[in-house]
Amino acid sequence: MNEFDENTAAGYINAALEKNHGVTYPADEIINIIDMIWDWYDENGFTDIDFDDDSEDDGDAVAEKISAYVKKLLAKDTDSPVDPAHIRDIVDAEISYENSLDPLA
Repeated sequence: MNEFDENTAAGYINAALEKNHGVTYPADEIINIIDMIWDWYDENGFTDIDFDDDSEDDGDAVAEKISAYVKKLLAKDTDSPVDPAHIRDIVDAEISYENSLDPLA
């Protein structure tokens, strides 16, 4: 049974960043972004259980909205070492990590 683990997610995301860009970030910076992603989910009803969900949310469009949200928040954090150009890849890797988990865990 795989359950979401923010430290494992941070490692997964950093592995993707290293593969695609040759960079990694401190785990606490990645976890901060994971928190932002989940805040976006919560604010936009993606954490609500809806067994009749017939929404037509395009995964790419959702990822783009999340990326814009994260970039906006990170712009306020002048101490963040995360390059805004890497945000979309971080979001994509986080979503990929979520999708790799057993949905019944």
